[in-house]
Amino acid sequence: MITQEQEQVLRGWFAGRLPDGLFTELLEVTVDREEITVVGRTPEPELADDVSPAEREAAQEGRAAEFRERTRDDRVQVARQAERKFGRKVSWGVECGGLRTMFTTVSAPTMTRLRQPERQLLDTLIAAGVARSRSDALAWCVRLVQRNADTWLTDLRDSLRHVEEVREQGPDRA
Repeated sequence: MITQEQEQVLRGWFAGRLPDGLFTELLEVTVDREEITVVGRTPEPELADDVSPAEREAAQEGRAAEFRERTRDDRVQVARQAERKFGRKVSWGVECGGLRTMFTTVSAPTMTRLRQPERQLLDTLIAAGVARSRSDALAWCVRLVQRNADTWLTDLRDSLRHVEEVREQGPDRA
């Protein structure tokens, strides 16, 4: 996990480096050990008020695809500079209306040791057709925990940030 100050530096760098007009708003810059994810907002397509939800969603998907194609060269240039500067891959996403579309995201391998009951759980998910492999089953479990433990994880991250702040106030701060 990076410090809050490092996260602010990253967000500031991207806010200053992104070409004007790339996004209508920079929504978030998220970082972990392997990847920096940059998500911004793009304007919704102008539609009549009485369009169906399906038509609205299709228009938002089309706008996201148009954004991806139109901004590819600019995003690649910024990503190359950021990857050299920060030593992490850069992934991109765009939000249009209520639809968030992610592209060029990193899928990093993770190794773990599991005891038999945990392996049996993964094998049950495979047998039920929920996953194709133990790797897929484990990813499914992580997504389920992420979805259902969002508040707990937010509290945990806030606590870690507080620990970082207290450490920075200590006598050993360089």
